[in-house]
Amino acid sequence: MFYSDLPQSLSVEIRNEILLLGLNRPEKRNAFNDELILGIEKVFDNIPTAIRCIVIYGLGNHFSAGLDLSELKERNVMQGVYHSRMWHRVLDKVQFGPAPVVAVLHGAVVGGGLELAAACHIRVADPTTFYALPEGQRGIFVGGGASVRLPKLIGMARMTDMMLTGRVYKAEEGERIGLAQYLVDTGAGMEKGLELAQKIAANAEMTNYALTHVLPRITDASQNEGLLLESLMAAIAQSAPEAKQRLKDFLEGRAKKVGE
Repeated sequence: MFYSDLPQSLSVEIRNEILLLGLNRPEKRNAFNDELILGIEKVFDNIPTAIRCIVIYGLGNHFSAGLDLSELKERNVMQGVYHSRMWHRVLDKVQFGPAPVVAVLHGAVVGGGLELAAACHIRVADPTTFYALPEGQRGIFVGGGASVRLPKLIGMARMTDMMLTGRVYKAEEGERIGLAQYLVDTGAGMEKGLELAQKIAANAEMTNYALTHVLPRITDASQNEGLLLESLMAAIAQSAPEAKQRLKDFLEGRAKKVGE
């Protein structure tokens, strides 16, 4: 099985329809090197068809402290572009992969770690979590997609502030401004992440696809184009046999009502 060929910096476990992907460089605060980011790509290129949700987490005391600067290589302009585009390719596979992704966050969610978290669809944080984009203080610019994804989560002004001033957001502030959708007690992140993953896995497959692949395109489109995409996706989703059965179950009293 391909998982045996992954670098030791990644841990993979399958629990029924859920795949757990762990960042496993705790001695480096799960900082990214090329081996780690390319390992993530290999996982997402080979997700088993039975998997309905993916949970990404960090082993040790941190989710990820970002790029491993000790392995930063001297690159010319084109090499720098290619390296950034490699990150874009991999994180696009996270965002637009075969199943929704839940990120379980704790400790540092910094630089490239925040870029990975932003590519996920649901983010669960605990009180130890903190967020930062220190690239501005290090004389560099983000290169893993943060300038596209972060403004959509927290707004351009907040991202600008993080990079200009080195502002660090603590867990509670991060949840308030949209860096995470859930804030749980210390150590409870994985339990909540798995709970959410199980709910997501129980959804109709077409609905999950619409939310992870089509909704981002609608958001990026003009209003007229977005409304047309919505109409097309609504028609496709409701025509699926699974959707028809779920609607029948609801009308005949076999499905839970909202709030139950």
